[in-house]
Amino acid sequence: MKHMIVVVKFVPRTLLMTPERRRAIWAIYVWCRRTDELVDGPNAPHITPTALDRWEARLEDLFNGRPFDMLDAALANTVNKFPVNIQPFKDMIEGMRMDLRKSRYKNFDELYLYCYYVAGTVGLMSVPVMGIAPESLASTESVYNAALALGIANQLTNILRDVGEDAQRGRIYLPQDELAQEGLSDEDIFSGKVTDKWRNFMKKQIKRARMLFHEAEKGVKELNASSRWPVSASLMLYKQILDEIEANDYNNFTKRAYVSKAKKLIALPVAYVRSLVAPSTISSSHRN
Repeated sequence: MKHMIVVVKFVPRTLLMTPERRRAIWAIYVWCRRTDELVDGPNAPHITPTALDRWEARLEDLFNGRPFDMLDAALANTVNKFPVNIQPFKDMIEGMRMDLRKSRYKNFDELYLYCYYVAGTVGLMSVPVMGIAPESLASTESVYNAALALGIANQLTNILRDVGEDAQRGRIYLPQDELAQEGLSDEDIFSGKVTDKWRNFMKKQIKRARMLFHEAEKGVKELNASSRWPVSASLMLYKQILDEIEANDYNNFTKRAYVSKAKKLIALPVAYVRSLVAPSTISSSHRN
C-alpha cells in the first residue's frame, strides 16, 4: 500500500499558487515520495532500520544547509524560504520504521498514530507553504488540526481502498479490535469474501473517514486564497474514493475503487467555486 502523500501532484491544480509556493510544494512532495519508496519501492526488501537512520541523518544535513543532491537542495531552499519544521519529516521516517516492524494494529489509536506518521505529517509540512489567509481569524492551531485531519482521512481512505492488495502482502491496516467486534478475523480478510459482517465493518470505517474529511473542510477556507483550490480538489477527490467503495458493494478485496477521469474533471470546477469562500472573519479564538 502506498502511503498517502498528501501533497498536490497535479500541476493544473497548483497554477493559482505563486511560482515560489509551487516549487516548495514540489520539493516537499519529492522528498515524501523518495521516503515512501524506501519501504514501498523496488528496493524495499533490502531496506533496514540502519538505512532509515542514514536517511534521517541526511534530512538533518539538508535542514542545516548541507544538501546531498539537487533534490535535497530543492527542499533545503524551501526550508530557507518558509517556516517549515523538521519534526514532521522525522516523524514520517518513523512511520517507515513502523512499517518494517509492524503489520497489525490492535486498535484505532495504534492505527491513528501510524496514519499520522505516514500522512498526517504531510499536512503539517505543507501549511507553512500553503499559508494562512491574512484576514483569517481562525487560530493557527485549528488550521494545523484541519490539515492533520485531512492527512489522516486520506490515509484511512487509502487503507480502505487497498485492503485486498495489502492482504496479498500479509498486511492488515485495520483495527483488530473493531474487526473482532464484527465477528471478523485475519482469515476473513485473507479469504476476501464480502459478507454482511464485512459490509457492516466497512460502513463504520467509511463513516469515520468522512467525519475526518468534514473536520478538514473547516480549515480549507482559512488558507491563503491561492492555496485553497488545490487542497479543496484533493479533498473532494479522495472523498469520492469512499463513494466508489460503496458503489462496489464494499468489495475492496478484488475491485479497486477509483475515481474516473470524467468525475475528476467535474470535481475541479466545483472545488474552485468552493475555494472562493472567504475565511472566517469572526472567531471565538484568535490566531495564536
